[in-house]
Amino acid sequence: QVQLVESGGGLVQAGGSLRLSCAASGRTFSSYTMGWFRQAPGKGRAFVAAIRWSGGSTYYADSVKGRFTISRDNAKNTVYLQMNSLKPEDTAVYYCAAANTIVVLTSDQKYDYWGQGTQVTVSS
Repeated sequence: QVQLVESGGGLVQAGGSLRLSCAASGRTFSSYTMGWFRQAPGKGRAFVAAIRWSGGSTYYADSVKGRFTISRDNAKNTVYLQMNSLKPEDTAVYYCAAANTIVVLTSDQKYDYWGQGTQVTVSS
């Protein structure tokens, strides 16, 4: 059974940084794409970033490009989202997701597994 467990959320001031982690277990993820999504209050779930587990190709939403970095540690089966220069509009619950494909996906409908989410709050 696939499990994704996020951690690292919290409260930070605008301009600050946080690093989210997503520990994956339950299968071999070498053929998977891993994504981060976020959902702000009253809004739908939005794509943030994705990475191919094998090869490490990455893709970012325009709103976070240049500020966020997605990476993975194969040995630890963990995906990270380094978030710098945070803005109040980055406030949301952040979810880690896994899709059984080597194609980098931006639609949440294409992902097979989800974590429970971690809250990120950026104060102005």
